[in-house]
Amino acid sequence: MGKIEAIHLSKVYNQGQTNEVEALKDASFSLEEGEFAAVLGPSGAGKSTLLNLLGGMDRPTEGQYLVEGLDVASFNEKDLSIFRRKDVGFVFQFYNLLPQLTALENVELSASVAAHPLDSREVLKQVGLEDRLKNFPSELSGGEQQRVAIARAIAKNPKLLLCDEPTGALDSKTGAQIVALLLEVAEKYHKTVIIVTHNSKIADVSRRIIRIADGHIVSDEANSNPRRPEDIVW
Repeated sequence: MGKIEAIHLSKVYNQGQTNEVEALKDASFSLEEGEFAAVLGPSGAGKSTLLNLLGGMDRPTEGQYLVEGLDVASFNEKDLSIFRRKDVGFVFQFYNLLPQLTALENVELSASVAAHPLDSREVLKQVGLEDRLKNFPSELSGGEQQRVAIARAIAKNPKLLLCDEPTGALDSKTGAQIVALLLEVAEKYHKTVIIVTHNSKIADVSRRIIRIADGHIVSDEANSNPRRPEDIVW
């Protein structure tokens, strides 16, 4: 993926006939291919709204969202669906695995809708689960389930990987391992990775730090000396 650009993005939700909530206000930033960025802010700051706009799950009320020069904000429903399926991988706090499918089958199902998927077995091997291919989610630990969820997102071979509190349901040690894995994804697969989180420790390992409060981007800075996850006390 080339550059992605958010240009004066705003999102207003209508609650009733007279009440409007401005969840995102005039947000602008850009990211280059392969950047690992953290979007930080407290609950209710607008992080999830921004994630939904970047993933094509919602449309901005105002502004542009450019991906390789194309304005995703202007896409029709069909093009938005193709964008989500082809270009975006999602990793959530809760893994959303299908319980009746094995780890391999969960990943293969995701890969089956992609235009140029990666090999599901190889991706699971890369995330350290080559011995757990035939296990069902109920037979996996929380960290292993999150690894399956990451493999599922990677196998689509998306250009953009969006992660919503991916360590929120994990203990600190396992969370650090997941962050290390996502860093490896950005570096090895040259994916643009955006982690939306309230965990300030993730900022220490990120190469870009975007802070958001009350719907506004209050700072956007490069981290010239990111730390490795294993060097941080989580």
